[in-house]
Amino acid sequence: MMGYWTDAAGYSFVHWLLFVIMVAAVAYPIGRILSRLGFSPFWTILAFIPLVNLIGLWVVALTEWPGKEVR
Repeated sequence: MMGYWTDAAGYSFVHWLLFVIMVAAVAYPIGRILSRLGFSPFWTILAFIPLVNLIGLWVVALTEWPGKEVR
């Protein structure tokens, strides 16, 4: 039982497949939103780094969105 918790190779192909699907389900829409705002979609990588993702969220929230006029 001890080896089960300490052995990272114990994850099956299905676990890794689900992980990749979940990452893609989050990364794709973030990349689309960033490209519409004029940022490179590669900034999506920052969404998976703790604390950096919060800073990025604030940058996007405070950025002027294209096509929207300021009153």
